[in-house]
Amino acid sequence: MNTPAFVLLVDDDLAFRTVMASELARLGFQIATAGTGEDAIRAVAEREPQVMLLDLQLPDMSGMDVLTRLRDSQIATEVIMLTGHGSIDTAIQSIQSGAFDYVLKPCPLDELEVRIQRALERQALRRRATLLERGLTPPDVGSSFIGDSPLFREALHLIERVAPSDSTVLITGETGSGKEMAAKLIHARSPRRSRPFVVVECAALQESLLQSELFGHERGAFTGADRAKPGLFEVAHLGTIFLDEIGEISLATQVKLLRVLDTSTFRHVGGTSEMRVDVRVLAATNRDLPSLVRQGLFREDLYYRLSTIALRLPPLRDRDADIDRLAQHFVTVLNDRFGFQKRVGADALAVLRRHRWPGNVRELMHVIEAAMIVCDTPEIQPMHLPADVRATGSGPGAAAPAAGDGRLPTLEAVERAHIEAVLAAVDGHRGNAARILGISERNLYRKLRDYQLLP
Repeated sequence: MNTPAFVLLVDDDLAFRTVMASELARLGFQIATAGTGEDAIRAVAEREPQVMLLDLQLPDMSGMDVLTRLRDSQIATEVIMLTGHGSIDTAIQSIQSGAFDYVLKPCPLDELEVRIQRALERQALRRRATLLERGLTPPDVGSSFIGDSPLFREALHLIERVAPSDSTVLITGETGSGKEMAAKLIHARSPRRSRPFVVVECAALQESLLQSELFGHERGAFTGADRAKPGLFEVAHLGTIFLDEIGEISLATQVKLLRVLDTSTFRHVGGTSEMRVDVRVLAATNRDLPSLVRQGLFREDLYYRLSTIALRLPPLRDRDADIDRLAQHFVTVLNDRFGFQKRVGADALAVLRRHRWPGNVRELMHVIEAAMIVCDTPEIQPMHLPADVRATGSGPGAAAPAAGDGRLPTLEAVERAHIEAVLAAVDGHRGNAARILGISERNLYRKLRDYQLLP
């Protein structure tokens, strides 16, 4: 059940206050009243209202003085000025000083209700933008972006070259190869580092929801849109937006995205006003976009617009010289997280080097975490590693276990084997298994059902 909006009515006319407070309460608002400016300021100090209806003419100070003191105190209350016909110029001045709107007295109740609802919508927009911006500026992740192999150093060198620019970057690579980490590093090394870094999981949202998330919507734009909402392009203004799995978006959304890239303007879903933003765009995909272009599933002009700079991250099997350093790094991080004092033994490292890592760096991280949890000694040994890793690393030059016809296993087979290994390592505890695998318990349950692994 929604909490009623809290409105403070400030007016020195007792009869007006009494009648208006009663009517607003009947409309579902929670009402408090004050008859002077000082009373109003004290009331705000005790409990900050969402909306204040503030008369311009008060016995101890003007409504403008009250407004100024509220703004000096950085109160988030939206203020609607109440004014007579002779004070319209002052009311307009109050808007320039930070008031949301003004209404003429006597106030038609339906008009006043509309103004209050609009004020509440603007406050909700501001609050959402503030919440989204908190924590959206990631730290420089360079110390976690580890590797010394030639292919990795080449990618890192390109990141350092492109980061200071505003160029669009298309980051490609297999799942788990570190595409989001690379995007965060580009942002952290750019002039926009103190501004928001907004991640959009394109594959996780249906088309209509994705457009609403990207571009925002107006109230009533579609069923359930009971209030306006800013889009993530607005939240990312002056910062960076990272479009993960860009190859999954529909052709209709591709058209709108291309327009933003070309003009830096867009409209809310259901809106008519143009909005302009200053946003750097980074995109990532594990799909072959040129192939999608040839199939007519991805716009050629959008592909070329996104790939101004193309950054490809190598899979872990092509940078096996980095496995030792990455494993030691994950052990250090997890020791800090869990309060452990563990290390990876030489025999375990040898097994890790021989594994093919279909899940890349992400898989290595989860393997180390699982091993540290099940390991009851200071040193991780091969026996502590998941069964599928031990199988593929059982001897010098050992390959991945073959399928029945002698070929390499499918990704489905590898995933099933890894899930079974993690579940065995945590004695079947699904919550711990989901955390190690980096997925939700609901997603894990679905995979267990699909692979017929449920008891």
